[in-house]
Amino acid sequence: MRSIAHFVNGQALAGASGRFGDVFNPNTGEVQARVPLATDAELDAAVQAAAAAQIGWAATNPQRRARVMFDFKRLIERDMNSLAEILSSEHGKVIADSKGDIQRGLEVIEFACGIPHILKGDYTEGAGPGIDVYSMRQPLGVCAGITPFNFPAMIPMWMFGISIAVGNTFILKPSEKDPTVPVKLAELMMEAGAPAGVLNVVHGDKTCVDAILTHPLIRAISFVGSSDIAHYVYQTGTAHGKRVQAMGGAKNHGVVLPDADMDQVVKDLSGAAFGSAGERCMALPVVVPVGKATADELRERMVAEIQTLKVGVSNDLDAHYGPVVSAQHRAKIVDYIQIGVDEGAELVVDGRDFALQGFEKGFFIGPSLFDGVKKGMKTYQEEIFGPVLQIVRAETFEEALALPSEHQYGNGVAIFTRNGRAAREFASRVNVGMVGINVPIPVPVAYHTFGGWKRSAFGDTNQHGVEGVKFYTKVKTITARWPEGEIEDSAFVIPTMK
Repeated sequence: MRSIAHFVNGQALAGASGRFGDVFNPNTGEVQARVPLATDAELDAAVQAAAAAQIGWAATNPQRRARVMFDFKRLIERDMNSLAEILSSEHGKVIADSKGDIQRGLEVIEFACGIPHILKGDYTEGAGPGIDVYSMRQPLGVCAGITPFNFPAMIPMWMFGISIAVGNTFILKPSEKDPTVPVKLAELMMEAGAPAGVLNVVHGDKTCVDAILTHPLIRAISFVGSSDIAHYVYQTGTAHGKRVQAMGGAKNHGVVLPDADMDQVVKDLSGAAFGSAGERCMALPVVVPVGKATADELRERMVAEIQTLKVGVSNDLDAHYGPVVSAQHRAKIVDYIQIGVDEGAELVVDGRDFALQGFEKGFFIGPSLFDGVKKGMKTYQEEIFGPVLQIVRAETFEEALALPSEHQYGNGVAIFTRNGRAAREFASRVNVGMVGINVPIPVPVAYHTFGGWKRSAFGDTNQHGVEGVKFYTKVKTITARWPEGEIEDSAFVIPTMK
């Protein structure tokens, strides 16, 4: 049985807790490795190592830190194929999707390569008589990231890339379901020239999470996961004086107007709803066609498109998507499909009985399609996180606009139309954090920022881009005067710039 170790202070450390989690191969259903679950003491050891390393790392000039990022980028590109194979073997997504996972994280590393420019402060000469005012951004200290199973490369790099580039050190607590790639990333960061202790990986469950949330030396925490846990992380972390950004769940809608290019819409919906077996926080599990004719045509075309999809093992180059991550998660998706049937929605395509010949114990589930879904249904209100697409029909543009705007989640939304005015109005008015116009998965590029609204995000600072730099730094403002001549009298009123 392969054992996956913690990575602390530049070296692999076996777990001392005696508690372990199983890492499955989702294609076969077999346990392929085990991962240690850290104690409070093990987490503290990692934090102490990070705190010791942070002083010297923060004193390293930004250009040298950027060079480490350049080398890290080169090493990731060198090892892209092997990293993707490992990722697919633990998560289940197909190889091409795993490479996309890594690439989207790498784009944030590319952004971090320009950190010397981004960290430049402001300067005002002569703000008052002989007085200059300037500002600087300084690192926080030790930061931490708690990441989900669905993007074991991208989301960690979104977090630690910027945090480390600005001069912090980092504790990464990845999902125990697919932890090998995060460890590989830490090893490559050391190979790129980062000192030991700059990036540490500690595996664990709630015990480890709570230790992170309450540790006095951890200054900031970034989290991605379900909304209930995101809320808990935000409340607990901020109660202990930490800066927290906690990204939660999603129920992203795709609004289809009658003038949309239906050929493109069907292809976009197929990939956005069923790609990565629907295990994406930016997946598109709800489509809102406007008007009966649009809905009827969309349904017919989606049924035909679903018949062309191939579900296969993750290293099958012809497969559109692979298994879900665990047997428990597959059972949860199956339960949601039954709930949808019980609620009265029409199950047009049922993927529950799908089995892959030769891999019957794998965690596979076929694509499913519902029609007649209503906004009061549990399956509409909650995140299914599987290859299930729901059709929610709307009669008017206003009705379609209201659906994502009033939903408890506000991560992403898309509109499909040829009408620029309608698209512009929709983008302006919709109560959702990220909007795609004829783009089904509107994840912003690295130099912009990622973040949802409502129960999709807790905290007021988004991930990556300039927002990420703000989150991982604190501003210091200096007001300087160099007097000449006679000593001035003390001022007993607040100074002004007259």
